[in-house]
Amino acid sequence: MLRYPGGGPPDPPYDRTGLLTIGELAKATGLTVRTIRYWSDEGVLTPVTRSPGGYRLYDAESFARLELIRTLRELGLGLGHVRAVLSGEQTVAEVAAAHVAALDAQISSLKVTRAVLSTVARRGSSAEEMTFMNKLARLSAAERKRIMEEFVAELFHGLDAVDPAIEERMRSIAVDLPEEPTPEQVDAWVELAEMVQDPQFRAQMRQVIEFNAADQGRSAAPGRSTWFPMRLVQLGAQARERGIAPESPEAEAIVREVLGGGDLAAALERMESAANDRLARYRELLSEVKGTGPAAAHRAEFAWVVAALRAHAAG
Repeated sequence: MLRYPGGGPPDPPYDRTGLLTIGELAKATGLTVRTIRYWSDEGVLTPVTRSPGGYRLYDAESFARLELIRTLRELGLGLGHVRAVLSGEQTVAEVAAAHVAALDAQISSLKVTRAVLSTVARRGSSAEEMTFMNKLARLSAAERKRIMEEFVAELFHGLDAVDPAIEERMRSIAVDLPEEPTPEQVDAWVELAEMVQDPQFRAQMRQVIEFNAADQGRSAAPGRSTWFPMRLVQLGAQARERGIAPESPEAEAIVREVLGGGDLAAALERMESAANDRLARYRELLSEVKGTGPAAAHRAEFAWVVAALRAHAAG
């Protein structure tokens, strides 16, 4: 028996049989006949019996049940959840918790939509561009994760000698839009998703990883792959501050010292694979989406090192 605080709902106008027609029930509750008939057809409000003329008849329990159905529907619950509550398959608390989770997902989706629209308004995007942006931005978190995992899996496929520090860093990448993404983050995510699915960019990144695997095959110390580029950045920055031209003899001495007598041509090939604008942009986009602040791409520093290597590799 359904119970209500204070003794129950108002008494409906029962006739002498103690039963109500669907029209009388509608008048008593303020609902439309169409709504009550629909709920009856869906099995959430079963009539007690039918009159000799075939009309549905309801009792006091039906009246109380109808009030509960209306409350649950006003809270946004679907008929499936309403039916589960009324049948005792789920408690109101369980259904409420599930509905909260669903609302959270809807709210998150709306926030992404808002960010996409803000970006479109700010950039004056075309209808085609807006459709593409929305499609990528509205991917679920699982789908966004899958895109990145497939990208990383392809980079390391068949390679066993990659620097553990690099592999761990790449495999730990978890790129997802925050709960309240800014238009800039939506922009960055869309560009990043395009980039990592581009076969040409994947080939560039694969080449970088293959060079790393070849270096590790020469028993390079773990972590050297992260230390070495930073050392080059430091040297490039210092050289630029001192006004040393890449083609000068002093520049040649600097790069030969850091390479420890290694082959400048081989070093140039590796640097050109890793120190390009697309990879720099990739790092910037990751930082933007993660909200960790602007990434230092060190474009000028790497450019100096590459120029120095080009100038002296044939010497």
